[in-house]
Amino acid sequence: MAKKTVKKKIVVKLTRGDVVKLAVATVGSIVAAPLLTTGPLSPFGQLKQQQLEGETTGGHGAETGQYHWGMAINLDLCIGCEYCMRACTATNDVLASDPWNVVIQEKNSAGHTFFLSRPCLHCQNAPCVEVCPVKATYHREDGLVVMDYDRCIGCRYCQVACPYDARQFNWEDRTDENPYVPAWGEPEIERRPRGVIEKCTFCKQRIDAGLAKGLVPGEDREATPACVEICPVGARTFGNLKDPNSKVAQVIASNPTFRLREDLGTEASVYYIPPKEGL
Repeated sequence: MAKKTVKKKIVVKLTRGDVVKLAVATVGSIVAAPLLTTGPLSPFGQLKQQQLEGETTGGHGAETGQYHWGMAINLDLCIGCEYCMRACTATNDVLASDPWNVVIQEKNSAGHTFFLSRPCLHCQNAPCVEVCPVKATYHREDGLVVMDYDRCIGCRYCQVACPYDARQFNWEDRTDENPYVPAWGEPEIERRPRGVIEKCTFCKQRIDAGLAKGLVPGEDREATPACVEICPVGARTFGNLKDPNSKVAQVIASNPTFRLREDLGTEASVYYIPPKEGL
């Protein structure tokens, strides 16, 4: 049995004000930046080196309670319509040029085209949680990896650590009109402030409100992520991975599946059904 690597956490208690003071006082920040993000001073230097070497580490792991929300995406059904991206962008009021959900055209080993869609994978050994110096990125008891925008200091460590490129930095105060509103949905949450990282949350606002009403996420439309509900071919399934009777658990149990970069040991909560090799 491979020995798990025990990683020491570095806890830096900084407020947004502290970061501003440090930024003003620091000389030669352009030279220092590479050291702080990839060098020996980085809180995730060891983590990135392990990823490059293909090592699987134990990580901290999330402790889920009654629920562990997860998703299955059937790549054999996905038609690349981008409905999931548009509904997500409208519902969560995301900048259209930096969507939380992306759809990428790929080819299988036989040379046939398929479409890979990628939300945040809500990893249970999440590198983004591991490196955040102020705990602005954290696990909920239901397995979701979420952001506390009031705590975020904009260091972007989590963005660099994420092996799936699932995070976006909010560079400006947004004044744009969302091109997907109202055709693809109405915003259900406030726009994030300038200077913070943002990401897919599996539409946690729907999950939380739905549970409060006695609804079942993955079953009841109102309590289910927008990307799942909008899919015209049913390529996405959502629900409680801990419930063997849930739709998502049954889909995973009855199909061959894989998770992106399983070699990294991130324990993603999104499972993919591979596309067929033939036409």
